[in-house]
Amino acid sequence: MSNQEKFMREAIRLSVENVQTSKGGPFGAVIVKNGKIIARGANEVTTSNDPTAHAEVVAIRNACKKLGSFQLDDCEIYCSCEPCPMCLGAIYWARPAKIYYANTKQDAAAINFDDDFIYDEIKLPINNRKLPTIQLLREEAQVAFAEWTKSTQKAAY
Repeated sequence: MSNQEKFMREAIRLSVENVQTSKGGPFGAVIVKNGKIIARGANEVTTSNDPTAHAEVVAIRNACKKLGSFQLDDCEIYCSCEPCPMCLGAIYWARPAKIYYANTKQDAAAINFDDDFIYDEIKLPINNRKLPTIQLLREEAQVAFAEWTKSTQKAAY
């Protein structure tokens, strides 16, 4: 058994355990650095009342806390399912070296976890999206961006 298979089996185990214990959806994730699991996550959406508490996001939060960093340099993430748009965005922001996944987004859609509507919405111009999205106070908000641009104390990310 390869290390990749061992790590994926742990992500899958977390997903199965999550269903069996009724803690959340059938999703698990692990983050690996230097050949060792440094963080785990399972879906906690319903138990934490947090729609962002997907397995990948939970694992990223745990790994970043452990590493004392907002980036997952030289890490790999193993997901029991192909990441949804939110998780994929979080993974890209965390900057791991690789993503591995087991189930596909089509497999997830077959059990009513269908993210296609989000992918479709993202492609649309803002005014054509189903969720009304209205811009307000851009000029006032620009102050923060101007301050950021001038700041010498910012941490680039």
